[in-house]
Amino acid sequence: MQVKETLNEGLKRGYNITLTAAELEVKVNEKLKEAQPDVEMKGFRKGKVPMALLKKQFGQRVMGEAMQEAIDGAMSEHLETSGDRPAMQPEVKMTNDDWKEGDDVEVEMSYEALPAIPELDLSSIKLEKLVVKADEASVEEALASLAETAQDFKARKKGSKAKDGDQVMMDFVGKVDGEAFEGGSAEDYPLVLGSNSFIPGFEEQLVGVKVEEEKDVTVNFPDDYQAEHLKGKEAVFACTIKEVKEPVAAEINDEMATKFGAEDLAALKVQIGERLEAEYVGASRAVMKRGLLDALDGMVDFDLPPSLLDAEAGQIAHQLWHEDNPEVEGHDHPEIETTDEHKTLATRRVRLGLLLAELGQKAELEVTDAEMTQAIMNQARQYPGQERQFFEFVQQNQQMQQQMRAPIFEDKVVDHIVEQATVAEKEVSKDDLQKAVEALEEE
Repeated sequence: MQVKETLNEGLKRGYNITLTAAELEVKVNEKLKEAQPDVEMKGFRKGKVPMALLKKQFGQRVMGEAMQEAIDGAMSEHLETSGDRPAMQPEVKMTNDDWKEGDDVEVEMSYEALPAIPELDLSSIKLEKLVVKADEASVEEALASLAETAQDFKARKKGSKAKDGDQVMMDFVGKVDGEAFEGGSAEDYPLVLGSNSFIPGFEEQLVGVKVEEEKDVTVNFPDDYQAEHLKGKEAVFACTIKEVKEPVAAEINDEMATKFGAEDLAALKVQIGERLEAEYVGASRAVMKRGLLDALDGMVDFDLPPSLLDAEAGQIAHQLWHEDNPEVEGHDHPEIETTDEHKTLATRRVRLGLLLAELGQKAELEVTDAEMTQAIMNQARQYPGQERQFFEFVQQNQQMQQQMRAPIFEDKVVDHIVEQATVAEKEVSKDDLQKAVEALEEE
């Protein structure tokens, strides 16, 4: 086996590999001899089929396998000897298309090598950690928001007109072409105006009604309505208004606290404080992580594989295009060109990705099976009733597993770096923290 270098420019590598006919024949004979004890053929006892007959019967198939194994072996040996790590799967193609048995096999191999990552003094990194305390005012503000969600309704003064957000208690009978239809009538039905729980256009027509008023509401059922016989039809609902109620926030007391699973108001305040602290910690970590990535980006500069840059820039361009065109689903759209802005962002992402991967590998960090299982379970909760199907889908999908494993691994590397860096805590208000988070989203 001969390996000759043909290209060595930057990270690009090229080689010609020659597998001689004699070497190939030896490998074919080895594979046939290995299989001979298990071969059965009419006229011969098991394991006693002559090599010449085996070669005639199975030679072509075995030759292809031997050729592939020899080339794969040459690639592996070369990569182990050179220390190169291909950025993507090497491109391998046979160059003598007119090959016939008895000829040498000529193969061309090319790839882009991953760059050497420079050593970093992680202890020299200085980070700022924003600290926010869940003060009494924040807890009270959160309590007030909870009271809003637990709102009740109280009757408005007699003669008051219903407003958007009010609850209207009513009887109604719906008719299509003058005939009442099944499911189109109800008594003492509480409808919150603006909740969009009825057919489009229905609730808006009840704004301004009063108690004891009778009002006909005319609407059109949507063309995609679930009931086939009502699709696109005009309907008239005769409504009799019995009560008009305005929304009122729930009273903040022990009774309200029990609605949220707490023993009493004091316990609910403790829960809210803990939740706020967790939210602040998560937001603070995001800000500090950005600071860390900025610091790392300024500490290193090395060549990057063009194939990785092109792939990342294309992915960024594709993602941003879909964000600007949310109505387009799938990939049925014009070709999306990458801009200098996409390439600049791709350069940062690829460089930091390679650096974090190297640091994680040197620190021998791994994502455990338990961590992956927990991540899958957390995501499965987004599909109520289909948790098991989602779990099985991820288990059978290597690409999906990698997508879920990558952020877990990255967080572990970040934690590893933070442990060695110098971290200064800075106490700030929640508004200052919010501004810092908003600044991240704008970049």
